[in-house]
Amino acid sequence: MKLVTKKLALTLVSLCVLAACSTSPTGRSQLTLLPSSQLNSMGADSFQQIKQQEQVSDDPAANAYVQCLTDAIVEVLPEKYADQSWEVVVFESEMVNAFALPGGYLGVYTGMIRLAENQHQLAAVMGHEVGHVMAEHSSERLSGNLLVGGLLMGADFALSDRPTSQRALIMAGLGLGAQVGYMLPYSRAHESEADEIGLDLMAKAGFDPEEAPKLWERMQEMSDGGGPPELLSTHPSPSTRIRALSRQVPDVMGDYEARLAQGPAPQCERPAWADEPVEEG
Repeated sequence: MKLVTKKLALTLVSLCVLAACSTSPTGRSQLTLLPSSQLNSMGADSFQQIKQQEQVSDDPAANAYVQCLTDAIVEVLPEKYADQSWEVVVFESEMVNAFALPGGYLGVYTGMIRLAENQHQLAAVMGHEVGHVMAEHSSERLSGNLLVGGLLMGADFALSDRPTSQRALIMAGLGLGAQVGYMLPYSRAHESEADEIGLDLMAKAGFDPEEAPKLWERMQEMSDGGGPPELLSTHPSPSTRIRALSRQVPDVMGDYEARLAQGPAPQCERPAWADEPVEEG
């Protein structure tokens, strides 16, 4: 049993050493164990499932709006992502959400279109979601789950000679520690990193980066102080994001001004219905 545990530990350490060579677009060291081809395949499967589960909008104005924003953002992506054929879908739902998946898939909910007051704020959201893909956060999350699962398995083996009740208590504590001390902070780091990448993308694409903090002010108003404490959340609090983005805006203003100097900025027309009150159903 001890030999099995030792081999497992050595395997995990070897994987971590190999993964340490991987870095995100912001220069952060990453744990990424899955190849891009596998991630892209998983992204395609997930997108098809979501399209089957959610109501796809056929509203021409909404689709043209989101496609216009996507085209502008994709134009400034690194070649690896710009060369992908991005599939963009608007979902008919008042859920305030948007997402991007590996392989070139982007979804935006009509609730998010309503919340974002202008094209710049929606570009901040979409840039953020594309930032997750560029930084391979999905691979990092899956890899982290594999690592934590392997370590917990090794701990369970090592504790095999303990009484069942004691073993269960120790494993529960280790699991909670891994969640609060590793997985949740990692998830919050991903969100902050995607904010940073998204801000850079929107500025280079010709969208006003000063609108990004304003979007999170809108989010903060909507949440009205609700939600779990930041320590136990997968996302930074709106106030944390507002402060971080506000500090980062000056760093990308040069890119924004350079894009405006090249020619007219994108003029993506927001649907007229986005300002209308939501009908109670």
